[in-house]
Amino acid sequence: MTTVSSQSYRLAVILPCYNEEAAIADVVRDFRAALPQAEIYVYDNNSRDKTFDVARAAGAIVRRETRQGKGHVVRRMFADVEADIYVLTDGDGTYDAASAPAMIDKLISERLDMVAGSRLTTYEGKAFRRGHRFGNDLLTGFLGLCFGRTFTDILSGYRVFSRRYVKSFPALSTGFETETELAVHALELRMPIAEVPTPYKARPVGSASKLRTYRDGFRILMMILNLFKEERPLAFFSIIAATLALIGLVLAYPVFMTYIETGLVPRFPTAILSTGLMILASLSLTCGFVLDTVTHGRREMKRLAYLAIPPIGG
Repeated sequence: MTTVSSQSYRLAVILPCYNEEAAIADVVRDFRAALPQAEIYVYDNNSRDKTFDVARAAGAIVRRETRQGKGHVVRRMFADVEADIYVLTDGDGTYDAASAPAMIDKLISERLDMVAGSRLTTYEGKAFRRGHRFGNDLLTGFLGLCFGRTFTDILSGYRVFSRRYVKSFPALSTGFETETELAVHALELRMPIAEVPTPYKARPVGSASKLRTYRDGFRILMMILNLFKEERPLAFFSIIAATLALIGLVLAYPVFMTYIETGLVPRFPTAILSTGLMILASLSLTCGFVLDTVTHGRREMKRLAYLAIPPIGG
């Protein structure tokens, strides 16, 4: 039980839901037992079943978000719900509610802004659909390559946040890529964060995953690339510049050697192409320097907005 939290902090459990009639009642009851002092919010995202009624009957505060997509729901929850500590998880019954008190205690005792639950240590055999574990590792590794390896499971939907994390999070994504955005926001502002192993269960009978493996995996990959471009523009455009310059040099080498030997430039189109590629490489590098300055100023503003909110225990 979370003794300090129950005495000193307002807790909110926030559950985005879409067609989770089969699981949501048990999820609400489990979190009510694990965190009896918390307010439990269920945000229904245009469910076609009885998710709304079942969640309300189970004792949750139920609200609607009509724009389809988990990212839209997370944005709405973060804007509407007022608390000191937020527990974000899915309403599908796959995450372990009993792990929440320990995650909250870690957030408070170490004065962190986010504690993420990693599903990769203890999970039921059918918890991960075929290919999902490999895709998760692939995307996590790619994010680590772009932003620094801090997380082992960036796609986990089980996280505990401080108020200053939630109220400083821009929430720009619309779908399942919101977990990636949550991770990058913490990494770019260099927030104190942690990751702890949590059990991961298979979905209950009657519940179906809304994740579309290839479509959503591609969207997450594009989100990582887009965030890399926005948050690390110098590195992003330097890679483009280096690639263009390398191609330009490869094309220019035989033309240059022919000129040295004969004093002639017989392949004039190739010379023009290689010159154009070098100009594009220079422009790309210049864009990187300019955008890096802009991004630095934008990151300072986000950092100041983050610091304007008192920390845990502050």
